[in-house]
Amino acid sequence: MPELFSTSIFIGLLLCCTLCLFRVANGPTAPDRAVAIDVLGIVVVGFAAIFSITTGKDYYLNIAIAWALLSFIATLALAKHLEGRGYDE
Repeated sequence: MPELFSTSIFIGLLLCCTLCLFRVANGPTAPDRAVAIDVLGIVVVGFAAIFSITTGKDYYLNIAIAWALLSFIATLALAKHLEGRGYDE
């Protein structure tokens, strides 16, 4: 049963990844693409969490935390850039 659960979550995350990549490629505006890239970061954190649960290795959670922090900082920087303000304001 746990193998079926983790496999179904893995397939769901792959589907989300595919849809986000479609939105990044065909997004009508730059903010739409930014949101899709942010969601891709969340999906990567989900992949790392699933790998951590299925393999029992803790370093995948460290990767997930680092990726989430970097994704958050990148989202803030991109939002300021799209708004037209500098990074020091």
